[in-house]
Order: sequence, then C-alpha cells, then structure tokens
Amino acid sequence: MNSQDKREKILVTSALPYANGPIHLGHLAGAYLPADIYVRYNRLKGNDILFICGSDEHGVPITITADKEKIKPKDVIDRFHRINKDSFEKFGMSFDIYSRTSLPLHHETAGEFFLSFHRNGLLSEKKSMQFYDESAKMFLPDRYVEGTCPNCGNENARSDECENCGALYEPAELKNPVSRISGKTPVLKETSHWFFPLGKYQQELEEYIAGMNEKFGWKDNVLQYCRGWFKDGLQDRAVTRDLDWGVRVPLDNAAGKVLYVWFEAVLGYISATKELSLKRGNGEMWRDYWQDADTKYVAFIGKDNVVFHCIVFPAMLMAWNGFNKQQYILPQNVPANEFLNFEGKKFSKSRNWGIDVIDFLNKFPADPLRYTLAANLPEMRDTDFYWKEFQARNNNELADILGNFINRTFTFVFKHFEGKVPQLHELEETDNVMLKLLETAPERIGALYDRFKIKDAVLESMNIARAANKYFNDSEPWKTVKSEREKCSTTLNICIQTIYTLAELFSPVIPFTTERLFKMLNSAPALWYGAGKHSLLEGHVLNKAEILFPKIEDAVIEKEVNSLALPAENAEVPKDELVTIDDFSKIRLKVAEVTEASAVPKSEKLLKLKIHLDGEERQIISGIAKSYTPEEMVGKKVLIVANLKPAKIFGHESHGMLLAIGTGNDKLVLVEINKDVPNGAIAK
Repeated sequence: MNSQDKREKILVTSALPYANGPIHLGHLAGAYLPADIYVRYNRLKGNDILFICGSDEHGVPITITADKEKIKPKDVIDRFHRINKDSFEKFGMSFDIYSRTSLPLHHETAGEFFLSFHRNGLLSEKKSMQFYDESAKMFLPDRYVEGTCPNCGNENARSDECENCGALYEPAELKNPVSRISGKTPVLKETSHWFFPLGKYQQELEEYIAGMNEKFGWKDNVLQYCRGWFKDGLQDRAVTRDLDWGVRVPLDNAAGKVLYVWFEAVLGYISATKELSLKRGNGEMWRDYWQDADTKYVAFIGKDNVVFHCIVFPAMLMAWNGFNKQQYILPQNVPANEFLNFEGKKFSKSRNWGIDVIDFLNKFPADPLRYTLAANLPEMRDTDFYWKEFQARNNNELADILGNFINRTFTFVFKHFEGKVPQLHELEETDNVMLKLLETAPERIGALYDRFKIKDAVLESMNIARAANKYFNDSEPWKTVKSEREKCSTTLNICIQTIYTLAELFSPVIPFTTERLFKMLNSAPALWYGAGKHSLLEGHVLNKAEILFPKIEDAVIEKEVNSLALPAENAEVPKDELVTIDDFSKIRLKVAEVTEASAVPKSEKLLKLKIHLDGEERQIISGIAKSYTPEEMVGKKVLIVANLKPAKIFGHESHGMLLAIGTGNDKLVLVEINKDVPNGAIAK
C-alpha cells in the first residue's frame, strides 16, 4: 500500500478570530486560507477530515468597544460574528462549523477543564495588587489603565507593559495611572486569582515538540519561538481575572471573576466540535477526533499565536490527560505563518491602513484574491499585499496563462470538433511528455501540500498551465487541423485532459472558478491522485466556455491605490520643540563597535547587543530586529547615546541607545561610522 491508498482521519483548526472587528487580508494569509487549501486538498484525497473554527467572544477589548459605543458586549460580538462569518463564506472558507465561545456549551466545556484542574489540586490561588476604580466599583484589567511608563516616559503605557519600549513592570511602578472607565486615578487593591503551573510541564512540552518535529518536520520559525520561551523558563499563568464579561469561574467563592481568555478560548475548538456532533445527531462523535490516538491534529495559526497553540494549549491537554481516562490528542503540527503587510506597512485599524475582507469582496471576486494570497503566503517571512501585484496575478497569470489555455482549447474544440472530446490517435514524443507531466503532477504537488508548502504547490500548479500553453503552441493545431487532422485531434484530446487535471489541481485554491470549470467540462472531480490519469471519453459532450478571469483595468487599481492616503499622515505636523545648547550639551554621542548580537526571546523587535566602548563592554537592547539580523550587526561601528540612564527592557539591562533613522515604513537605518574612527570618539 502506498501513500495514495491510505485514508487518514484529520482534525484541522484555524485560530478563532476575535469578534471585536472585521477580519482583514492579513488574517486570511495567516490562519485561514492555508488551512482551507489544506482541507480541500485532503477532501479530494478522500480523507476523513473535520475543519473547525468560530468566534473568540470574550475579553477586555470587547468590553472597551462596548463601553465606547454605549452598548452591551453581546451587541458587539453579535455584530462582528455575523460580519466575519459572512466574510468567510464569501471568501470560500469550507468550515464544517463556525461556532462561538459565548455559547453555553463552550462555557460548560471551559468550566469542566477548570474544575478538573481545581479538584486535583493543580491550580494555586495567589494574591496580588491590582488597580481598582472606586468610582466604577471594579478591578481594572491592564488595558483599562493608562499612565506614564517608568522606563521611557511614554504617557500611553498600560499598567503592566509599555508597548513603546517593551518594558515590563509591576502596576505600582506605573506613574500617573488613570482609569479608562471613569478618567479618575485608580487605587491599588488586593485581589486573588488562580494560576496554572505552566513550568511544571516544560520538560514534557520540550520532549513533545522535539518528538513531533523529528517525525513531522515543524517549521523553523515555530521551533525558534518555542525555544525562546523554554530558554527563559515557563512561569505560572493566571487563569482567572476580575471582569464581568466572560466564562464565569465555577466556584462559590469566585464572584466577579471569569476565566482568562487565553485559557478558555483555545477550548473553543473542542466545544465547537461538540456542537457539530449534536448538529449531526451524534453527541459523542467529537470524541472520535479529539480522543482517538489515530487522529492527525493540525492547528493553523499566525505567528502571534504560537505560544498558545504550541505551549499553553498542549500543557492544558497534558494536565487533563494526567487526571482523566479520556485522553485528548495534541497537535501533530502547528504550521504558523508570519505576517502579511499591506502596501509595505502593517495593517492598522487606528491609522485606517488596510482593507477588510468584506469590503474587498464587495469589489472583487474571491478567487483572484485567494490565488494572489496563496502565491505570496508569508510562510517563512513577512510578505506584502500590493494592489498592483493583485492586478498582475489576475491579468498575467490567471487570465493570460490559465484562462487563455482553457479558452483556446474550448474555442478550437467547439469550432472544429462539434464541442466533443476529440479522438486520441498515435502519440508523438511531445504528447507523451505532456501526459507524463499530468500523471505525475498530483503526487508531486500533493507532497508539497502534505508538507504545508502551499506557496510552492500553487506555483507548481501554475507551471502545469504554463507547460500546457507551450504544448498547445508547439503542436500548432491551427495548422494541423488543415493538414494533419488526426494529429490535431490528439493534441486537443490531450489539452482537454490537461484542463481536467488543472481543474483538480486548482480546486483547493480557486474553488469557485474550478466549480464553473467542471461544469464546462460536463464532469465531476476525481479523487486527487487519479486526476492526472483521468480521461474524458472520446465523444464526451462539453459545455460552452465562459470567461473565467475578466481582466482588471488600470483605472480600477489606480482608484484603490489613490484611496490609500492616511489621515494621520496628511494631518498638519506639529513643529519640533526647541531645545537650548545647554540641553544638547548634556548628551554624549560616542562611537562604539558591536562585538556580539542575538535575538531577545519573545520579542520581534529587539536585539541584545554587546558593544565595545572606552575600553569596556556594554550591553544595549535595541529595537532594530526587523531591519537587521544579529549576524549583520556584528562588526558594525555605530553611534550611541553613551550617557543614557540604564533601563530594563524585556527583563534585560540596557546601557545606552543606538542612533537610527526611521524611513516611514517600519524600517530603521543605522547611523554607521567609518571603521577607521576609533571607539569612544565623540560626535560634536
């Protein structure tokens, strides 16, 4: 038995999108389109597969939105659940269920996990000081408190973390705290919460990830992220918080407390599968997937969710398995993608930068977007969506390569062979080469999908269409139809079989189009591995062709590009505050050489640098990781602020600051110094 004959049982989940706003194109490229392509491919293979997703509907951002709009949290989640569900349907997401974490079944499931851990003494109750709004009579979550960062002076820092400099601190260290609820100064008040001992499972987690990687080949970006967390050591994590909106803590002494979203949201995959079981009339069906060791579980996420799906969720399942007879499976693979940016910048709702899926699909069909994103997925590094590239992918590839070949073939068959599949006569070498290419394509492309190399699989699929156009041109049917009709008949027979194979190969990527294409072929899809060998019988009646990919005009794209001006960038820029020569004379700018560099675990922006200055070695934490690799930094001579007060950033001491120039696209260019300038030289 070869790999083509095995029928697998597969459980696929996509990260639950947060019901606090509409999904955008970046979300699609991260956790949703790759998963949908993988699922559709496996369905064509005949595998037993479930595809689970739903809305994540609890947490502080939802309550903040509700407060701003003076509505109830349920009104917020109902609105965005509906919008996102509609967006996914129009985009072609083939979920078996799209559930919600606000449903009673989810609350019951999350409560069951908490109680199991609590009854078995796994959770510890700890007291801590937290900001309390006496006017609103409520404890304030981190996002409900703003103040001045004790490290860098940022006036919009949260109560536990500064997004500007990355500093972590205790709430008591925040300067000038203000409640976002009442606008008043909150007080620190003692509260208690239950904590999950994540560190207890570190060794088991490391062994689990190492074992899965050895067997199934995890992506390097995922492994590196996990290793960063393990290197720092896993710590206890609070599983409860003081909040009105969420899954109530199922204990008598826990009034006003809910389960932390990080703890309960991932359990939405399980509760959604339970809901699907009930809808299918078999309430225990979910166990056949979640509690069967033969199930292959694949979790599709964006890189910002790696810690929750590779460390936190597996640890929770390990904990459950230690106390209960019903054993949950753990993810076999977590093929996390990096981020998709928009026209060179990060998607940003606050800056009105980007486009929501629902708005995009009100202007353009889904399949050209699916193809464009699939051909440029951020599988190993961040990538960008550009309007011009979208137009080029549609016009130059879908229309001019794939669509052109289909249209030419159908036009010839209807004009010269009455719209029926022509006969196959004696084969020549070029015919055999094309047929061999078709026969081997499903296995070759399928192997890429199996390894989550979706971008490569899409490229290989389009390469078949390129080869088909070359075969058509080299065979010259416009000549042979007059002089060698049998040869022409053979050429067009093979072209029709090629279209059938292409319809199958592209079905996971552009499903709306291939459904129309199979109707044109007057045929149904085959199982994946049979597509390259399938033959439409001679004389099989075809349906008339239609234009599958209308071209997008320049004026349409120019309109979208011209609408990208950001209000924040167009606003009047305030004049810089003037300083005196005395102010400037306090700053010591000195030349230093970077001798060592490494990434800071759990941070995308920071590098830890060792520099040589004035005969001594210093450590500087610098936010340049998105512009320079550690290897690029070693040996550089840079200009630093040498007399800056030491600060702790992400738990690391930093003695100084590098000078760099912001280019306006989230990139930094270092101020570099000629290597002949000695260390310690002062800039004047």
